[in-house]
Parts: sequence; structure tokens; C-alpha cells
Amino acid sequence: MDGEPDPEGSWTADEMDEMERLMREEISSGVERKSLSRRIALLASVATIAGAVLAAAPGSYGNLNGATLIGRAQAAERSGPVTFADIVEKVRPAVVSVRVRIGNDASATEGRGNEDNQSPFPKGSPFERFFRDLPKGRPLQQFAVALGSAFFISPDGYAVTNNHVVKSAQSVEITTDDGKTYTAKVIGTDPKTDLALIKVDGRNDLPYVKFADAEPRVGDWVVAVGNPYGLGGTVTAGIVSARGRDIGAGPYDDFIQVDAPVNKGNSGGPAFDESGNVVGVTTAIYSPSGGSIGIGFAIPADTAKTVIAQLKEHGSVTRGWIGVQIQTVTRDIADSLGLKQAEGALVAEPQADGPAAKAGIASSDLIQSVNGQEVKGARDLAKKIAAMAPGSAAKLALLRNGSQKTVTVTVEKMPNEKQARNDSGGGSSEGTGTLGLTLAPASAVPGEGNRGVVVTNVSPGGTAAQHGVRAGDLILDVSGKTVNAPSDVRQALDEARAQNKHAVLMRVRSGDSMRFVAMPIGTG
Repeated sequence: MDGEPDPEGSWTADEMDEMERLMREEISSGVERKSLSRRIALLASVATIAGAVLAAAPGSYGNLNGATLIGRAQAAERSGPVTFADIVEKVRPAVVSVRVRIGNDASATEGRGNEDNQSPFPKGSPFERFFRDLPKGRPLQQFAVALGSAFFISPDGYAVTNNHVVKSAQSVEITTDDGKTYTAKVIGTDPKTDLALIKVDGRNDLPYVKFADAEPRVGDWVVAVGNPYGLGGTVTAGIVSARGRDIGAGPYDDFIQVDAPVNKGNSGGPAFDESGNVVGVTTAIYSPSGGSIGIGFAIPADTAKTVIAQLKEHGSVTRGWIGVQIQTVTRDIADSLGLKQAEGALVAEPQADGPAAKAGIASSDLIQSVNGQEVKGARDLAKKIAAMAPGSAAKLALLRNGSQKTVTVTVEKMPNEKQARNDSGGGSSEGTGTLGLTLAPASAVPGEGNRGVVVTNVSPGGTAAQHGVRAGDLILDVSGKTVNAPSDVRQALDEARAQNKHAVLMRVRSGDSMRFVAMPIGTG
């Protein structure tokens, strides 16, 4: 069968039989691989199209053929579920409301308490009577209550929520979809990803859901279930709006953005795909008003699975560390390095005696891959290294001074974070013309050592100010050359202009933080 009608526009009986067979095969395969709601959409689409064909004049079907019918059915099926009811019915019993009590009743209030029966309300207030009979000197009991969401991931009561929901919890209480209330204990928390694991004891028959194995695509349907404003069991739907969002919440930001309406109290709740698997853990919203405006963020399932597994086993998360300060390669930095693509993680400085320094990694090295996996940016590198077990080997492919190099680093356990500081210094200074910088040798500024030049003043609105350079910053090198005096900086700039470069790469220390700044230099 070639799918074309005969010259009179009619199909033979064999052709119609073949069309029916194709339709049945498509329906059968669809039933096997699609969720119930999508099966309904597929069946309804095929039935509608077939009905339109049969309603035509007997033996005459225009240019329609079996392949066309199936194509139209598939297109209609991809338009989305007819209803989310089947998904919701399946997953909602596993989603619970969380009520967290924060504080200590016995000592929450410092001070005299209700001495002399002094009420916190104005005299004559209808609430004043609640304080009249309190004994003198009795402390007022104060505590806070936080509301959130969670979901069971196993029948024995393990549930996932957000760290910010249960941190500082005095007690945690959950309420299931059928109204039952249980006390839960906090097993472990991870502030860096805002995830937490809690548990209800004494049960092994609780409804639960699973994390999705595949990452959602932008445009895929998502269903969010949670406890907004304490209402409990609320369902909203939308699509994945974006992936890989960095909202400044932590060092491993990689959020899924969804437009399914989520509000206060949804935190810690799940976002499901059309198969009823968890693709993300709702953690934040963007809203000037505090209510949903269609911009919500969820922690991806792959991140949650890794973190939760460690919390369940150890109660905390251990991350790999190689000891480098890194930054993402911007378009300006890529141009300064002569790169075609703005990709990779640029090493601002390896930490002294850290794993990277011991392996020979140096400032200005551009890390392009880890164990054969491409590094897209600084956060991507941080995630890849953090996921590695201490003691394992990380094979880093990097670019150094235009040449490819491979370095093997032994990953260590991430130490406690250090506090950064930003000190400013004075001293005699010299300017750098169009950049809007005033500089002094580090040796002339007390406490700055003998390396580099100190930024003593930055012209507001100047080129340097626009690129984040601040007074007190220490410039260590320009275009890969060490600078110890303002004249060294001017010479480096002049050489770059003579080579028709539009920008130079400066290595700048701000307090304990090191970074590269791609500084436009113009032609002056």
C-alpha cells in the first residue's frame, strides 16, 4: 500500500483494512507506553479522525491515508493530557502537610514576662482579658509555627522536604491526605541544596512516590501538590519553563523553573511528571507580592536522589573538594583568552596545599572537562567535583597558555567554609587613565604584602566600577604578567592596545576571594 488514492479518489477494501491495522497497532503501543490520561487523548484523537473519515461519501476519502490519520492522532496526543485526575489520584496520598514548631516554650521569652498583669494589648482591648488572670512574673510562652509540604519516598515513613522548612525545629508534625496526623523526626538536613529528610516511625504501609529517572524537558507538563497557606492537598499544573536556573540560593543552584502556581507552604512539596514520578522538589518562588506569579523553582530529581541517599545513610552530606577558586567564563573573558566558546571553569587561584595545587593546577588554567564529561561553567564543575567521593581521582582536561593539558587530582573531603574579608588600604596612588582606577603598590599599603597593586580609589561610573572593581581590591597580574607597581599596569595596558586587543584579563583579589575581570581598554 503506497498511501495514495486511486484516480477516482476512492480506497480499496485492502487499503482500508491496512489503515485499520495501522491504527490498532498505534493504539496498542500507545496503551503500553503512555499514562492513562494520554491514552485517553490518543484514543479520542483517533476516534475523532476516523469518525470524520467514515462520515465522508462512501469510497471517497480525498487525500487522507492511514499514515496521515496516525500522524494527526499523534499530534493531537502530544497536545497534553485531557485531565490530570488520574495522576493526582495516584500521587496525592503520598504528599503530606508539614507543621513545624520552632522555639522553646519554657525559655522563648527573655524579660519580666507578665509582671503586674501588663497586657501587650491596649487598655480596653477585647484581647486584654486573656492576660488578666496570669500570675505575676510568669514568662509568656512564645514560639513560631512554620508550614510546608513533604512527600513519602518509601512505605516505612521516610519523607523529603526542604531544609528551610524544618531547620531549628522543636517538633515536626505531618498530616496526610486522609487527615491522619503523625509526629516526624528530622533524620538529616543539607543547607547547601535546601533538602531535608524526615521520618515517621511505626508504619511500613504508607503510600509513596518515586523520583523520575529522566530529566524533564522545557515545555513538559508538571503537576505540583502541596500545602499552600496551610490549605493542604492542593494541586496545580503547568509546564517546565526553564532549566539550570541560578537564583543565588547556594553554591549548587541548578533549579527547574515551573509556571505551575506555587505559593507559601508549597516548599518541600513534589512536582510530578505525567507518569506520576517526582521531577523536582519545590523550594522557592519569585514574587514581588508574596503570591504566585507563575515563577517557581524546584530542586531537580537527580540532585535530590543523591543528597537524600546520603542523608538516609549518614544523616549528613559529604562532598568532594579539590581546593580551587573558580569562575564561569563570560564572553568578555573568552575574548581575552582568544576562545571561540564561552565555556569551562577558569581557575582564579588554587588554594595553598590543596589537592589542585598539589597536582600542579595554576591560576589562569581553564578546566574544560572532568573524567571526560564537559564542564559548562563554574557551577557545573562544582557539582561534578562535589558528587565525587573523597579519595577518588578526577582527571581534568584543561587549557593552559593555549595548550591542552591533562592533570589528575585526588579529591578530598570538603572542609568547613572560610569567612571572606575585604580590607581597604591607603598610600600614595597613581591613576590608570580611562579605566577610572587609582592604584598604589601593595608594598606601600600596610598589611597588603609585597605582591600586586592596591586599588585605592575607583571613579563612579568608570570602566572599572562598571566591571565590579572596588577600592581595596588587589590586582595581581594583567594579561598574565605580574604587576607590582602602577607603572606595570599601564605598561600592560599599552602593550595590549598596541596588539589591537579590546580587553585585558586582570586577576583581582577581593578579601579572601580571587577572580578574573575582563577589562575593556578601548584605544586611548
